[in-house]
Amino acid sequence: MRRFFESTRAIPVLFAVITVLAYGLLLPFTGFYWDDWPFAWIAKFLGPAEFFPAFAQFRPFLSPIFFVTTSLIPINPLAWQIFALVIRFLIGISAWWTFKQIWHDKPVTALTLALFILIFPGYSQHWVALTHINQELIPFLFYLISFGFTFKAIHAENPIRYLIFALLFQILGIFPTEYFFGIEGLRFLFLFIFFQGAFNKRITQTLKQWWPYLIVWVINAAWLVYYYRFGDYDSYEVKTTQSLSLVSLVSNFGDAIWKAGFYIWGQVLVLMSQSITAPASLLTFGLIGISFIFLVFYFSRITKTVNDNNKTLGISFIIIGALGILLGRLPSLAAGLPLTLQSSYDRFMVSMMIGGSLFILGLIELVFGKSRFKIYVIALVVSLGIGQQFFNANIFRRDWSKQSEIYWQLAWRIPAMKPNTVLLTNQMPIDYETDNSFTAPINWMYAPDYQRSDLPYAMLYTEKRIGGEILPVLEPNQAIQINYRTVTFNGNTSQAIVIFMPPNGCLRVLDPALGDAETYDRESLYLTDAIYLSNPSLILTEGTNTTPAFFPEPKHDWCYYHAKAEIAQQAQDWKSIIAIEKEVDEKSYSPQDPFEWLPFIEANAMLGNMDRAEELSSQTFTTDKRIRKGVCTVWKRVQAQGPAGGEYETQISRLLSKFQCLP
Repeated sequence: MRRFFESTRAIPVLFAVITVLAYGLLLPFTGFYWDDWPFAWIAKFLGPAEFFPAFAQFRPFLSPIFFVTTSLIPINPLAWQIFALVIRFLIGISAWWTFKQIWHDKPVTALTLALFILIFPGYSQHWVALTHINQELIPFLFYLISFGFTFKAIHAENPIRYLIFALLFQILGIFPTEYFFGIEGLRFLFLFIFFQGAFNKRITQTLKQWWPYLIVWVINAAWLVYYYRFGDYDSYEVKTTQSLSLVSLVSNFGDAIWKAGFYIWGQVLVLMSQSITAPASLLTFGLIGISFIFLVFYFSRITKTVNDNNKTLGISFIIIGALGILLGRLPSLAAGLPLTLQSSYDRFMVSMMIGGSLFILGLIELVFGKSRFKIYVIALVVSLGIGQQFFNANIFRRDWSKQSEIYWQLAWRIPAMKPNTVLLTNQMPIDYETDNSFTAPINWMYAPDYQRSDLPYAMLYTEKRIGGEILPVLEPNQAIQINYRTVTFNGNTSQAIVIFMPPNGCLRVLDPALGDAETYDRESLYLTDAIYLSNPSLILTEGTNTTPAFFPEPKHDWCYYHAKAEIAQQAQDWKSIIAIEKEVDEKSYSPQDPFEWLPFIEANAMLGNMDRAEELSSQTFTTDKRIRKGVCTVWKRVQAQGPAGGEYETQISRLLSKFQCLP
């Protein structure tokens, strides 16, 4: 066993173990996020070939990657998460192989750098697998392999075939996405430190090896300039670096070096300190500890036979690492995009993986040198990276669970919809999906037999879209047109359903006829201003069986029964609501949000169960004073439409006075 650990045969096993620890422990509980949903919908309903026209105005060289992977891998979240795990493993192995070609006499250095890249903690987008594996990590894998073949060619007696492979993988890495435009400069720096001798001699040797890659780089630069400035590119509004001041450049580059070179390597400790006793934090601490012990054991075995200590190389790593971080930041900076950690914007960290890993290893070499503590520091850095990625995985696990809640509550409350209906809301209580993301699974749910035509359904966030081209104003009879890659949704503000889901509560349909604009007047104006457009008659309840894709139906809890109560309220079927109330009472279900009692208050009052209606009204009012307008709206409606008779009229008037309802 000891000989096995000391041999290179153990290294693939090491990478496999670390890949699973960092990315695989929660794999069955993660799914699709963000642009995964539109891409999955395209592959499922329009076919993999649709990615060619779909990407025509958006990184057209990405389309072959999406075409190949979606042709081979089932459109299933678990399959894509497994594929992401495989790609991560291949990135680690490829990085190890590449760095061995550059520093063939420093195997521990090559291994350490590869491990840092494998767990690189600044990049949290691994679980948005269908999107970011195709869009970023596969091109990054190609670029790593290209670097390796460059140095394989230098070592070879017959370098031509390796040079061809290096150029081919460079093309495959640089053209699909602009993310990696800057890191070509790293190849020049690697060549420069590889060669020995006087400065002029090293420059000459470097340029002699680099010029073929420089030609590809220049061609790519010309393509990007044309495409962004004069071509059909339809994504970010690119800002040229000429518009950036020197102070802004220095500030952005300093921020990038701080984050990619320093902060991210201990970021998990900061995140866990915010909820240190939470189960997720405790599990993360445990995983860090187990990983640390394992890695100390492993490194103690291999460093007994190999010693790579070299402070001069450490300084070189710091310099090249810093330059690599800056080169990696250039594309996103040119687009005017921020480098925000723990958000979708940290995807730009993918182009800083090499630079950030070099930088931190250079610091370790410089500070610890030949100290026996160096292996502990390296083991700790890798362990913290594993912990960071596990922490990220748990965030995506919670998001997938929340998606299940949203889609099933939507299915329960809206069993079917008339075609060309748009769902309006200000925002859903979830972090990793936008209205664009929701549009795909909603069509998957409500149009499972879709064939190419206009998109039948869409969701819009009023907070994001109001005042824009898609939704200029919240007024009736306004046409809504949404270009969804290669298909179009054509709708109208007069064919809309307004939905609302609070952070702690059930999804509900808002109805102007129920006075919901007044009931929810403490919510965002982006929500309340849309309520009068809501038309619940677009909901179909008969003979339907809507099932969200990929999510097994959860236990029927309070939100299931509340959805059924809202459907009954819409039909003024008060007896059904009373039956539902009895069932939830028997099962001891109750809402987190007291507003969800309003249909039950109205049903009891409409059927003359005044004492129970008053009890529920007082109970909800005691729980949350903000519900007063909702309670008043219900009782005013009961006064206008409910049971007649002096006794009832007197009791209603008393209750209106009790809750201080204005006339």
